[in-house]
Amino acid sequence: MAIKARGRLTDRKRTAVQYTVRDVPSAVDAALRRKAKLQGKSLNRLVCDALAREADLDVQEERRHHDLDRLAGLWEPDPAFDAAIAAQDAIDETLWR
Repeated sequence: MAIKARGRLTDRKRTAVQYTVRDVPSAVDAALRRKAKLQGKSLNRLVCDALAREADLDVQEERRHHDLDRLAGLWEPDPAFDAAIAAQDAIDETLWR
């Protein structure tokens, strides 16, 4: 597998690098695309995360507030939970005099 890197310079600092990867076996390509789809990520994000892990860097450092994304849209109605929340929302008038 051949890799070529090209970086962008901003204020004399390298902010990002672009890689061109050649000769990726089709089985590896298929596995990466499948994994990216399962994780809800782009192929680019999956590969960048893998490169950061391989370099022993904290992948989560730049991304924040994504810890509950996997739960979005999974809520199921639960009458017992709704009743418990309603009980907590009740105002005790004696406490507010």
